[in-house]
Amino acid sequence: MTVHQVRGADGTRIVYRTFGDPSSRPLVLLHGWAQSSHCWGDPLLEDLAARYRVIAVDLRGHGCSAAPADGYDDRAAWASDVRTVLTAENCTGTVLLGWSYGGLVVCDYLAVHGTENVAGVVLVGAITSIGRGEKGGKVGAAMRAAIPAAMSEDPQIAVPALGAFAESLVGAGRSEASGETAQALLGSSLRTPPRVRSALFARAVGNDDLLRELDLPVLVLHGTADAVVDLAAAEHAASLLPLATTSYWDGAGHGPFVEDPRRFAEDVVRFVDTLG
Repeated sequence: MTVHQVRGADGTRIVYRTFGDPSSRPLVLLHGWAQSSHCWGDPLLEDLAARYRVIAVDLRGHGCSAAPADGYDDRAAWASDVRTVLTAENCTGTVLLGWSYGGLVVCDYLAVHGTENVAGVVLVGAITSIGRGEKGGKVGAAMRAAIPAAMSEDPQIAVPALGAFAESLVGAGRSEASGETAQALLGSSLRTPPRVRSALFARAVGNDDLLRELDLPVLVLHGTADAVVDLAAAEHAASLLPLATTSYWDGAGHGPFVEDPRRFAEDVVRFVDTLG
């Protein structure tokens, strides 16, 4: 594993980690709201790095990346952050994998920079649009319950809300391991500044036309019991995408890669290995 940092178009420091053989196909992992590249977990990263050049990015305002005062409502800024990483790693034949809010960032990139050097996309528990009435951004009960408390600067308000949100990411099955994971995810959420948690929702953008015209294979992977991003958002995206493959996990929640890393890796490998 190697840690790198680059600068986006507006000068924001973006930190990312790489795993695996540099000559293998790039698989770029973009995490969700109030998380970081550590959400994927070591077992999954090891499985994927056995086949691909895994590039796990900390989005702006998250993890070890810088948290600028603005840019969170600017799709060009998000797109630039991703492009800067791809350029630094000389990526070709890239697969972009976006989880939750990361799916929206994938759309930002494709809308601004197109599909050159991108071979496929994986959307995991993802939103593809955001704003009132956007079907591709429909959220579930856990997300609605977290807002606005999870954005508060008061720890007594934010911590309980973010703790409940973190539990929704690990699924219904409770174990010592899942409790430890939920606390690690909570830590990432708390590390994300409250102003950033809030700013990510202060935008409205629809990507239905982008999806309709997207000439890339896309795997839409979603848990049927996802309480953060409603299954309807995935079904909406799949209905628009010309080259969609779906994998709906019965009873799984918002973090399928957390609930079953091995199965998740198998799903991703099965899809990616069909790409030219």
